[in-house]
Amino acid sequence: MENENLTNDPQELLKAKHKQDQHKTQFTSFARSVSGDTPVDSGQTSPEQHREPDQQNTMKSVENRMIGD
Repeated sequence: MENENLTNDPQELLKAKHKQDQHKTQFTSFARSVSGDTPVDSGQTSPEQHREPDQQNTMKSVENRMIGD
């Protein structure tokens, strides 16, 4: 990934994220078209799989809420 201009502007960061997501979607479509109906690798996590939030993420969320107020 190329970083032409580093920025902390939320609008610019959001635009960059959308652009990156679009590239990921295009790559996924390409990979699926090339691989055909190959089954999903068993090492990949299923989006339906429920995961408990870990302690560090919970603490970071609390910290972010405190900073935001």
